[in-house]
Amino acid sequence: MKKKFETLAIESRLSTSAFREQSPPIYMTSSYSFENAEARAALFSGDQEGYMYSRVSNPNTDDFATKLAVLEGAENGIATASGMSAIFAVFAALLKSGDHILASKSIFGSSRHVIEHILPQWNIGHTWVDIHDTKAWTEAFKMNPQLVFVETPSNPSLDLIDIDWLAQLCHENNALLVVDNTFATPYLQQPILLGADLVVHSATKYIDGQGRVLGGAICGSQKQLEKCLEFVRKTGPSQSPFNGWVLSKSLETLAVRMDRHCSNALQLATHLKSHKEIEKVAYPHLPNSSDYELARRQMRQGGGLVGCFVKGGLSRGRAFLNALQLHSLTANLGDTRSIATHPASTTHSKLDTKQQLEIGITPGFLRFSVGLEHIDDIIADIDQALFKTKS
Repeated sequence: MKKKFETLAIESRLSTSAFREQSPPIYMTSSYSFENAEARAALFSGDQEGYMYSRVSNPNTDDFATKLAVLEGAENGIATASGMSAIFAVFAALLKSGDHILASKSIFGSSRHVIEHILPQWNIGHTWVDIHDTKAWTEAFKMNPQLVFVETPSNPSLDLIDIDWLAQLCHENNALLVVDNTFATPYLQQPILLGADLVVHSATKYIDGQGRVLGGAICGSQKQLEKCLEFVRKTGPSQSPFNGWVLSKSLETLAVRMDRHCSNALQLATHLKSHKEIEKVAYPHLPNSSDYELARRQMRQGGGLVGCFVKGGLSRGRAFLNALQLHSLTANLGDTRSIATHPASTTHSKLDTKQQLEIGITPGFLRFSVGLEHIDDIIADIDQALFKTKS
């Protein structure tokens, strides 16, 4: 019997210990002892599997990575200390001097910084492509890229790209497709099953879901993960056992939390669409969205993030944020609490005005991470802030 997502999220776990615990314990140890010198030698040589040092592997981080891989439809997974360490590990492990990356312009500011400022130090080039311009994507493959990197939905404008189409284009040109699936999570979208080679996550966001711990992950085929695993083990961006334990337990409630996030987000987007103080709303599952048909085909629901363009530009946007009472102003998303962000002055502040506008960030653009509070209270807080700052 093929089990559903919600069941797999709970049942996919490593075997219990001799104590037959209902909930996995936390293995807070830096290393493991060996029965004898021969067993130690066998582990270090790779002739025998087992645990020897928590930078290399730990039952809690293995449990989290294995469970996430099952939910993504991937062969295996790697746990890392953060989302950015997962992304950097993929680049550093799979690229070499002289290689080239194609990347969507619409990605997280730190991901863009790595591609634009760190990788060129190692003679790794890049080309930025408009996420919606299919002709530009096709033309960009003349650069002979080894790797293509996208976020869908994108950060922060929530643009989508057809993963199946892009995967076919990548494989026709012998390039690997890496998809950042942080915003959607495997509950809403499974890029591996749509043809992507690797998926990366900032598990700090929806996978944790309560703003408690940092974490990242890489999922894909065993073949593609081999170099990534070696890089993580040798260079040390390893996940802590405690964080792995928290994140594995969090996956068990991912589906029910995402259902509420998505329901609240859709109701908020629908409300803001007709609000006289809002110029435009960005949400993949709004019927008037340019990506609506793709979103319906590619994503189970529209996600928990809503973007909007408030009238009055930068000064109104900041005044609006200061007038909020329920929403948190914090450098995170995917929390139980609703969060409001002004990308132009925070997550994407290192981009110049032209670069911001190219990916849909205007001075008045706001991004809401819609939490699990009652939707009436979320809407009331936004309405009162818009009313207070009305000119």
